[in-house]
Amino acid sequence: MTRRQNFRAASVAAAAIAVLLLPSVHAVARQGGRPRPRHPRNVAEAGRQPTLTPRRITLSGGGTFELNLPEGFRISVAAQGLRRVRFMAMSPDGRVFVTDMYNLADNTKGAVYVLDEFDPVGKSFRRVTPYLTRLRNPNSVAFYTDREGADWLYLALTDRLLRYRYTRGETSPTSKPEVLATFPDYGLNYKYGGWHLTRTVAVGGNGKIYVSVGSSCNACVEKEEVRASILEMDPDGKNRRYYARGVRNAVGLRWVRGRLYATDMGADHLGDEKPADAMYAVRDGANYGWPYCYQSGARVFADARFNPRGAKLNCRTVPAAYAAFDAHSAPLGLEYFGEGSGPELSGSFLVALHGSTRKSLGRGYRVVRVPGGLDAGATPEDFITGFISAGRVNGRPADIFGFGRDAFLLTDDHAGVVYYVYRK
Repeated sequence: MTRRQNFRAASVAAAAIAVLLLPSVHAVARQGGRPRPRHPRNVAEAGRQPTLTPRRITLSGGGTFELNLPEGFRISVAAQGLRRVRFMAMSPDGRVFVTDMYNLADNTKGAVYVLDEFDPVGKSFRRVTPYLTRLRNPNSVAFYTDREGADWLYLALTDRLLRYRYTRGETSPTSKPEVLATFPDYGLNYKYGGWHLTRTVAVGGNGKIYVSVGSSCNACVEKEEVRASILEMDPDGKNRRYYARGVRNAVGLRWVRGRLYATDMGADHLGDEKPADAMYAVRDGANYGWPYCYQSGARVFADARFNPRGAKLNCRTVPAAYAAFDAHSAPLGLEYFGEGSGPELSGSFLVALHGSTRKSLGRGYRVVRVPGGLDAGATPEDFITGFISAGRVNGRPADIFGFGRDAFLLTDDHAGVVYYVYRK
């Protein structure tokens, strides 16, 4: 029997135990010419997970714990001592930029850092430089080089989208920012519970800029059209339009081979088991349902509170998820690994599941692999676990950024750490 056959046999045996311990997850398969969700054939299939190997993590503040990764992969602390470190981007001159929102509050203490001089032996960055400071909740940064060869840095804040003319090698901006768009900067937490202050910016390979704007509430009918949407605009902010609607909180955006992919978090008023959190292959002009419809398992349902008997929106018109995750997993950043990657990553997305706000629920707090290529994801599999253990939170994964073959950077906005994960 080959090593792979041994692995599969062991996985099937382990699944009989895992069925009672692991919540079911659902992904999607191609049906009727478009991605449709599919249930696992049985609960055991949903519980099947690859064998992971514990790796010891020791942080400078004294924290010690184990994170579990696939055999052959290693993890190191590439940068630490940060705060609420979030999303990453590579500059035109090959430097890693990362945002830091400081803490969970609406604040103006955020920053953008440059991670420089990666040491391939020590597996860490030798230098971390503050590039911008005193920012209002900076969640996301992106770069674009225009047709004239000018480089631009885009920065998504709660209340506005900025762009700076970027000069290669600079350690702070040498230009003044342009305001390309403004956004509502308040929420309805006093009445409805919760609002989403992050904005995410992504650059498409089609020369367009995409920005996601979260909802003002957990579940409500919005008064401002821009809420719960993904916008498309020209690089200078002109010709702005709605690319997608009904996405409650699409924090993760990634452009891959001519298509925009997004993660989205479902509402919190439907219980512990629904709705599914989701990842979409976003369609131009589509409405993804919130607050009127939600996905659970393989189906999209009408929310009885906001859409009784489908009176407000026909939920059959709502596209199904590319991949669905357990309710309250909180998917954030995502990265695609193409055919040039090794077998563990080839043709797969990795998605950071930030984790449920309620620790006792224990959902998320991991990185999952979604195999299946770009058209329709298969059942998600654990790739890194251990961010929560025996009720103790060791970290909360935020973003994933490819950093060499079979390697990536992973931000943890709980511990203020950037990890480097690689195949040895």
